[in-house]
Amino acid sequence: MMKLRTGFALLLPVLALCGCANYRWTSRVPDEIRTVAVPVFENRTMSAELGPIVSQYVLREFQREGTFSIRRSGDSSIEVQGSIVKAERRPVSFDRAYGSRADEYRYLVTAEVSIINKDAGRVLQSNRHYTGETTFLVQGDLLTSQRNAAQRIAQDLARQIVDDVVSYPYNRAEEPEKK
Repeated sequence: MMKLRTGFALLLPVLALCGCANYRWTSRVPDEIRTVAVPVFENRTMSAELGPIVSQYVLREFQREGTFSIRRSGDSSIEVQGSIVKAERRPVSFDRAYGSRADEYRYLVTAEVSIINKDAGRVLQSNRHYTGETTFLVQGDLLTSQRNAAQRIAQDLARQIVDDVVSYPYNRAEEPEKK
């Protein structure tokens, strides 16, 4: 019985390592293109300040993730260009004491993002849509509450965008197409 337990204890780490045989501890992004620039996102909506807020959070997310170094537009290999194309709020719950005035909203913001490999002169991703969403309670006035919720939306969008930039199959994208 003791030999069986000892054998199993030695076999368990070997089996665990076999499960990780295809896992990579390094990034899929080639070393020579690990610089990124994020110009201020264009804001095509009536919601003030969304472009700069989303751009700031995308930069923060790149810093947190750590694969890319942030550079100015002229000094980077990859550029993430974006536009905020839609911002809408929908009432979720109402305060009946005030004539059915909404006191909670769902806030949705859609960004259109392109990823450009400036070194290769190629658009890797063109105008992909990302939607961030959150809910917020109206505390005080509606616009201040919505502006406070914009930071949560920007964080949600930033995670989605940076995840796609980091997980993009760069090596496969550089291979010539087979005819």
